[in-house]
Amino acid sequence: MRASALGAVTAVTAVTAVGALLAAPAFASATTTSDVVRARTDGLARRGGSVDRVGAPTTRQTGAAPVRGLDVSAYQESVDWPSVAANGASFAYIKATEGTSYISSRFSQQYDGAAGVGLKRGAYHFARPDKSSGRAQADYFLDHGGAWRPDGKTLPGVLDVEPTPGLPTCYGVGPGATVQWIASFDEEYRARTGRHPVINTNESWWSQCTGNSSAFAATNLLWIGSYTGTPHPLPNGWSTYAIWQTSDSGTFPGDQDLFNGTARDLQNFAAKGTYTPPPPPPATAWPVIQQGYGGRQVATVQYLLNAHGARLPVDGHFGIGTRDAVVAFQTQNHLTADGIVGSKTWQALITTVGEGDRGPAVEAVQAELNAHGARLPVDGHFGIGTRNAVVAFQTRNHLTPDGIVGPHAWLALVS
Repeated sequence: MRASALGAVTAVTAVTAVGALLAAPAFASATTTSDVVRARTDGLARRGGSVDRVGAPTTRQTGAAPVRGLDVSAYQESVDWPSVAANGASFAYIKATEGTSYISSRFSQQYDGAAGVGLKRGAYHFARPDKSSGRAQADYFLDHGGAWRPDGKTLPGVLDVEPTPGLPTCYGVGPGATVQWIASFDEEYRARTGRHPVINTNESWWSQCTGNSSAFAATNLLWIGSYTGTPHPLPNGWSTYAIWQTSDSGTFPGDQDLFNGTARDLQNFAAKGTYTPPPPPPATAWPVIQQGYGGRQVATVQYLLNAHGARLPVDGHFGIGTRDAVVAFQTQNHLTADGIVGSKTWQALITTVGEGDRGPAVEAVQAELNAHGARLPVDGHFGIGTRNAVVAFQTRNHLTPDGIVGPHAWLALVS
């Protein structure tokens, strides 16, 4: 969840008090520096490059209006909630807290304003695992607006875990400790509310900072952030999502969100604190990958660049070396040399492979198949075992099960 403005970083706004429902301590500020800094950088991280960007997001519903919403923070100082409702919003999430030393001075105003026009509304907490324990931050969140109650209008709380620009990668906390921190927050929130918090993140941060953990996929609903026109890829373990943050600007103030379900599902979500999301829409767009990203898609890009003559370590980290190799490849193929791997660059990188083929492109296929549940040696040899895994993957994804990895299979694999 980010503030939507993309302006320059400003100083922390002067200390103010929150409204009637929330008594803010003296250290609560109207807008944290991180609110404003993240406004600039998260749009880039989530949206990807401009040249290869895909079209507008779609929803799973056929013949039904999408269930739209928004999320806001203190950066949105004044929200016209009647206008938000008139423009079709059904739900809103409001930033309540960050760490254990910040309460949004706009929280009560925004939380009550959303409820006042009939929106389902909930609160979110921005995680700072470098500051205090997960349990302490869960308690702080719960004590300052983050509780859930079965009243049919309150959505369960959200734990927002993503980077803050200018701070160390993953806040200087290792993957194992990060997973333990999230578990501590989750356990305390559930102990006090009877429900798990929703986890808001993106695949790149999750892969890098939790070691690609699948520990929470069976218990916590996912809020996925992706500005590429598709909710794919999902973090490891999750097969679907509850909410998709599609953009940092649009019809509503703040960030634009889509609920994965019907209006009745949203009602159940508020009344029960959980629901069963339907499967995600099929991958219809290539992901946008760029410098700073990490994870399996980056590794696939590195394998494919090596298949075209590069000599990159396949480490899943999109650093300057990978960017330089992308720029060189784009230049050779008469593409805009911006170092961003979007749809045009993906389609130039992929190569059709089948039984008997060898090399880095086959390694990419094997690694992707393993990410989708196969157990193949990543040896670059397309033998019968790899062919059988491809056929099984194609069958599950309603593709022609011919054992050949062409454009449609590649798209399904990398998404």
